[in-house]
Amino acid sequence: MGYKAELVRPPQIEQAILLIRGQRVMLDRDLARMYGVSTGNLNKAVRRNLDHFPTDFMFQLTEEEAEASRFQFGILKRGLNIKYLPYVFTQEGVAMLSGVLRSPRAVQVNVAIMRAFVRLRETLFLHKELAHKLTELERKIENHDENIRSLFKAIHQLMTSPEQPRKEIGFHVKEDSLPYRIKPGRKKCLN
Repeated sequence: MGYKAELVRPPQIEQAILLIRGQRVMLDRDLARMYGVSTGNLNKAVRRNLDHFPTDFMFQLTEEEAEASRFQFGILKRGLNIKYLPYVFTQEGVAMLSGVLRSPRAVQVNVAIMRAFVRLRETLFLHKELAHKLTELERKIENHDENIRSLFKAIHQLMTSPEQPRKEIGFHVKEDSLPYRIKPGRKKCLN
């Protein structure tokens, strides 16, 4: 029916961690398979200990979520109907399950699942950190591009020969007296 404890490998656990309602969760059927119990027995143990599972540890999917997850995560095979709405467990809920199930296998599987959640969180943190560093690098490169363009522009200006001012054509008189000026507001009269 279920996996042997040593057969529950990190990749299997990581693939079973889903993002629903903005939280990383695991479906009751996947957990039951890993713990080596039926989904019904897992849910019975949870119902007997509901005080251990507040809504931030475990919640039941709505019909819409169950139907969407049916296609997205393959909860049911094609043509089958959902008889019971599945429960999902957050990391804290999974930690609480080992105490409710009370078997050596449950403890071993729980440890493996906790490690998978931690690895996933570390990976996400690294991706965020990498994205931040990449954004910083892009900003620096943009500044460098602008600086390089202005540097090339300055080099091109230095490489081109300066234009000699052209001599004006015509006769120019140099007078020592001040040029004639008309004061603003007065009109010049021609008599």
